Amino acid sequence: MKNAFFRGVFLLLVVGCKTLSTDNKEEKIVDLISNIKLEAVDPTSYANTITENELKETLYEFADDAMEGRETGELGQKKAAAYLKAHYKKIGIPSPDTINYYQNIPKEFFSGSIKKSENVVAFLEGTTYPEEIIVLSAHYDHLGVNSRGEIYNGADDNGSGTMSILQIAEAFVKAKKEGVGPKRSILFLHVTGEEKGLYGSRYYTENPLYPLKNTVCNLNVDMIGRVDAAHENAPNYIYIIGSDRLSNELHLINEAVNEKYTLFNLDYKYNKKSDPNRFYYRSDHYNFAKNNIPIIFYFNGVHNDYHEVSDVPTSINYELLTKRSKLIFFTAWEIANRKERILLNEH
Repeated sequence: MKNAFFRGVFLLLVVGCKTLSTDNKEEKIVDLISNIKLEAVDPTSYANTITENELKETLYEFADDAMEGRETGELGQKKAAAYLKAHYKKIGIPSPDTINYYQNIPKEFFSGSIKKSENVVAFLEGTTYPEEIIVLSAHYDHLGVNSRGEIYNGADDNGSGTMSILQIAEAFVKAKKEGVGPKRSILFLHVTGEEKGLYGSRYYTENPLYPLKNTVCNLNVDMIGRVDAAHENAPNYIYIIGSDRLSNELHLINEAVNEKYTLFNLDYKYNKKSDPNRFYYRSDHYNFAKNNIPIIFYFNGVHNDYHEVSDVPTSINYELLTKRSKLIFFTAWEIANRKERILLNEH
């Protein structure tokens, strides 16, 4: 996740929007829960293909020293991009037609001395509403190598989110092979340049492969493999940021899915507009939100290894990473397969 705060960014998107009423919130969640099971298909068996063992195996590969810290434009980032491309080819999710899994970003798009880079993109076409697209995103870049030659492996930031997206993709592939959706298309978007300033997601939203008006929502996953100091004694949590800023319906769906399947403590501490950390502006979902696309940012909070060379695979809580990945899968499943597209808040 990007470390520096954005300067001079103001929240303009939700001025005048209706906020979520707490009076009938529980009633709405109960209604949603009762209607989540679509076409008598229980997605639990597909969610259960997301396993601790596979997450651990792939994260150890992805956050290995061989990836050289995955710094944007450098050799390690190219190796990481090739790893992601190979995975999607292996599980049978194609590239969007106009590219070969790589959305190339020219050097001129970046500031300073950053070299050209690429987003990695795979596309699973929907069966009923293929023109409506859910974007699942995670940045795959990190900080590279320091002046002492120490490698920033970035296991949590953001190997955890990247591997989560890969496992979620596999679950959807299995479902599609068995003839049960998804009804809407899913774009698996691995963005570059997040640590440098959210470049990859900004490039995508300024040069979308599919019209932004067709993008239903963005579920962004950035650091979900650890426990922060505030939850050391109660680790069954995940921070939810931005879910109600543009769509109360998206917010309620995520809560209902959690009540039905995963039972996390959904922590909204960092969703407050007064949050001094301003996490809402500091990961790739923001470039979707500023284009009026509903988002959820899934996050475990910062910890002592954040942006340190000690952020390594041995420090990941794989049980939590697995369960959090399942929550994201269940939420994406519901949005992808429900009859109606989720609604924006009224302005």
